[in-house]
Amino acid sequence: MSDIAIIGSGFSGLSAAAVLAQKGHNVTVYEKNNELGGRARQFKAKGYTFDMGPSWYWMPDVFDKFFNRFNKKPTDFYSLKQLDPGFQIIFDNENALPIPANWSSILSLFEEKEKGSARKLEKFMDEASFKYDFGVNKLVYEPGLSLKEVCKKDIFKNLFKLQLFTSYKKHVAQFFKNSDLKALLEFPVLFLGTAPKETPALYSLMAYSGIKTGTFYPDGGFGKVIEGFVNLCKDQGVKFITNANVERINVNKSKAKSISTSQGVFTFDYIIASADYNHVDGKLLDKQYQNYSKEYWQKKTFSPSSLLFYLGVNCKIEKLQHHNLFFDEDIEAHIKEIYHNPSWPTKPLFYSCCPSKTDQNVAPKGKENLFLLMPLSPGLNDDSTMREKYFKIMIERLEKYCGQDILKHIEFKRSYCIEDFEQDYNAYKGNAYGLANTLMQTANLKPKIINKKISNLFYTGQLTVPGPGVPPSIISGQVVADYISKKII
Repeated sequence: MSDIAIIGSGFSGLSAAAVLAQKGHNVTVYEKNNELGGRARQFKAKGYTFDMGPSWYWMPDVFDKFFNRFNKKPTDFYSLKQLDPGFQIIFDNENALPIPANWSSILSLFEEKEKGSARKLEKFMDEASFKYDFGVNKLVYEPGLSLKEVCKKDIFKNLFKLQLFTSYKKHVAQFFKNSDLKALLEFPVLFLGTAPKETPALYSLMAYSGIKTGTFYPDGGFGKVIEGFVNLCKDQGVKFITNANVERINVNKSKAKSISTSQGVFTFDYIIASADYNHVDGKLLDKQYQNYSKEYWQKKTFSPSSLLFYLGVNCKIEKLQHHNLFFDEDIEAHIKEIYHNPSWPTKPLFYSCCPSKTDQNVAPKGKENLFLLMPLSPGLNDDSTMREKYFKIMIERLEKYCGQDILKHIEFKRSYCIEDFEQDYNAYKGNAYGLANTLMQTANLKPKIINKKISNLFYTGQLTVPGPGVPPSIISGQVVADYISKKII
């Protein structure tokens, strides 16, 4: 059996570690931070427990499929509850659209907004269901190394139905005219992908997962999911070393021999980089061993970064749901300022998560745990003045909608933005979600999982296949682990 090092303990690193350890390999995970979990870490302060990153539990079947590899299920490690409403979209102070968990109620909501749209939604979701089933079961578990993967008979013959060459925005507009309904269906790709008009209609599968399948919450927060993955890894024999920043990958004759870390030099047979792809490729390797140039990365379209605020509020906030999307400003204007004219937004959209609505244990009694997120273009100049400017904007709009004075009740506040993503995760330009889901950055057109010049170095995570988000990262780790397993054999 082989000795395998994994750089980074996010979801892709943990899933790869568990699979390889299950197959009998000696696996060690190196994490530069004190806590495991990458972007899905938690922190605690003044009686509050904050998830630092992911807060949406979508695509539950991906989690199920992963744990099934070990004859386990997610509920062996953490408990889940379905949210009802799953989330709400706030268009103005008088117009909020809560999305119920019950499918018939969703159909009624659509019909109320636009006559005849219930029938159209059924058709939209039937098509999205096909894309979801086909995409998740046949496409996303491919290593993305060759066009032959896409040209397999069953995949190639269904390319038309997958709608790779139709824009998502155009696809939604073919079904619905009501602006609220279009915003509801477009938001998953806006917050986690790219502009809807530049995203293939294939990604209606995300709307299917979030709206038709439902939105879930792991008791204790997303940190409990990470804890479950870590415990599963430990059950398989995986070793963890924290506060171990990897400073260099040492190569000899086109083979990675060891890693130099802040805790010493360690020798391995194989190395998997679950850390930021650009950082590993460009900073940990000598130039002759790099997969891609600086120019390559500069030409890539990245998903948004984020300005985040973690707030402890010593009162209850009545009008908020668990998940709240503030779409009370011009959506198209904010899209342009993220993707086309990178700048701090003039009138931003933002997202507010209030997990204490569901979980009494993440905030002291009678108080609220509040998380604010504003998407913004990666690579912007990040300073405290800009952070505070946008904090004021978001709080004022939050107070206006809720009809409450929230600011004076804030007893804990922490911000997180581009510089923090760079410092904590070595994230290229402070990106939060990896590469955008554009057509030219799909499947085999993404950065490769293999190093083309080093035979035993591999990459996993949000900057390679299948893409950004928690479920794709879980899949990414498995894809790399399964590929290496075949190579070793």
